[in-house]
Amino acid sequence: MKKEILIKFGNKVREKRLALGLSQEELATRAKVHRTYIGMIERAEKNITLENIEKIAKALAISVDSLLK
Repeated sequence: MKKEILIKFGNKVREKRLALGLSQEELATRAKVHRTYIGMIERAEKNITLENIEKIAKALAISVDSLLK
């Protein structure tokens, strides 16, 4: 069973990405991660590192804190 925190985080990334009108590939390019990685995060298939949380927050132009709320 997927951990609830991963599901919540993935949903928040998807919500913020869609609000900016970005594709998963565009977000991945901005965050300098592989394009499939974003999909895996959004589907709660990856236990993301703090470094990558920071990369994604910067790519979405939001704070790390706002991604974790």
